[in-house]
Amino acid sequence: MEQKDTTLLEIHDLSVSFRMYEHGLKQTDLQVISELHLTVSRGEIVAVAGSSGSGKSLLASAILGILPENATVRGHIHYQGEELTAARQEQLRGTEIALVPQSVSFLDPLMKIGAQLDGHRRPRQTEKRKNLLRRFGLPEKTPQLYPFQLSGGMARRVLVSTALITDAQLLIADEPTPGMSLEQALEALRLFREMADEGKAVILITHDIDLAIAFADRVAVFYAGTTVETAPASDFQNGSKALRHPYTKALWNALPQNGFQPIEGFQPYAGALPNGCLFAPRCPYKTRQCMENNPPIREVRGGEVRCWQFEHPCDEREVYHGT
Repeated sequence: MEQKDTTLLEIHDLSVSFRMYEHGLKQTDLQVISELHLTVSRGEIVAVAGSSGSGKSLLASAILGILPENATVRGHIHYQGEELTAARQEQLRGTEIALVPQSVSFLDPLMKIGAQLDGHRRPRQTEKRKNLLRRFGLPEKTPQLYPFQLSGGMARRVLVSTALITDAQLLIADEPTPGMSLEQALEALRLFREMADEGKAVILITHDIDLAIAFADRVAVFYAGTTVETAPASDFQNGSKALRHPYTKALWNALPQNGFQPIEGFQPYAGALPNGCLFAPRCPYKTRQCMENNPPIREVRGGEVRCWQFEHPCDEREVYHGT
């Protein structure tokens, strides 16, 4: 087993665009991820949070190499220190890098659950399969069933099991818990935590920040296709002042226990991204610099943030009132 805390996955300046048709045969490139940055080390769970359309699921597809043919990927994805090329993605997909997909439609409707749990590129693991089914409260007969014979919650637990039964070093779980009861969701996250504690790594894509920070080591916050902050999970427990980016603070303030405090505006559409900082049109503390130049990722107080003005108290900033 390799030592914990060593970097397993490193993503720098990742951009993903799609070739689209507008009017007639006119083509355009729709950029949905831009300058995205993320690192994941052995022994940790990194939760990826953000609103719908912020690029969370596309990140998973980019790492695995399962984007559609009209996608163009730029930037660098390194796995165990080596560039993750298309050939290497195909080699590692389903073995060293496993996915818990968001949709239960990923289950093959013509194949029994047992065959899908065993997979086609690894030896059958009967005891591990039995243990996973038991921990998820699934009946012993589940391997003999077809997907249409499962309830939505059962199908979700089977999907998680298909990834956990592998010997993957990196597990990407894309919204793995919807449809599960609270106890089943907690059991899934406990299994992810055990996996990380063994020296592997987990990327947990989720809308449920409360559930994530109970098990994650760090939280990466996405906005409009880029990373705006990566913070220790404990910062979310310590309150808004412990966080760095205005959008992350807004997410924290929008949680039910923090008063459901909304902010004005909407996340920009991928085809109409603003100049400068992508959050600037909604930020009450923006300056002219924010409106004109996109900030780089910087290390701040044990985390990372993409913001020009984070080091100044909000009430001391020169607020930009232009359009």
